[in-house]
Amino acid sequence: MKFFIDTANLDEIRQANDMGILDGVTTNPSLMAKEGIGGKNAIMQHYAAIASLVDGDVSAEVIATDYEGMIREAHELAEIAPNIVIKIPMITDGLKAIRQLTSEGIKTNCTLIFSPGQALLAAKAGATYVSPFIGRLDDISTDGIQLIADIRLIFDNYGFPTQILAASIRHPMHIIESARIGADVVTTPLKPLLALVRHPLTDKGLEKFLADYRKHNP
Repeated sequence: MKFFIDTANLDEIRQANDMGILDGVTTNPSLMAKEGIGGKNAIMQHYAAIASLVDGDVSAEVIATDYEGMIREAHELAEIAPNIVIKIPMITDGLKAIRQLTSEGIKTNCTLIFSPGQALLAAKAGATYVSPFIGRLDDISTDGIQLIADIRLIFDNYGFPTQILAASIRHPMHIIESARIGADVVTTPLKPLLALVRHPLTDKGLEKFLADYRKHNP
């Protein structure tokens, strides 16, 4: 399974990348705003900075919601770096844009997926990735992990090459359950990723090893 980090913070990207397990980055207008990045030029420059930090795919989201606008923005974003993937919303014009961009050899990530039907349509349109938002479903008392399972079954039934990118990760178990169910990618904030590293028995064992060493090596 691939690990992407979901952030626009360059320091967090560097920290995740330094761990040696980072495969890519996803971000969106909300995450850009969180970092105080505003204005088209600043956003484009920030995407370029992110793309330069990692070798893997970097999802850059269009703002337009009409077909022509999405295609125009997609072409501008794709020129930033070869590892830029165009993030397109799950709407009718978005599907049209995904089909066109795919025909041009431009990778796409269909975002804001909340149902198996939406994922199926995105895969039919040729999306490189679909991003089911499992945390937001859990927030409204719906089983987000079950959505991953449903999409996995459908994609396997028909051999779709589209990758399932589990998004809206709230905690470490979202990552584990996504891996268990067969998501191709998980994109997570840094905190849940770091939480996977820690275990109280690991800490306790390391403390004992070091104590024993110091005892016999004063």
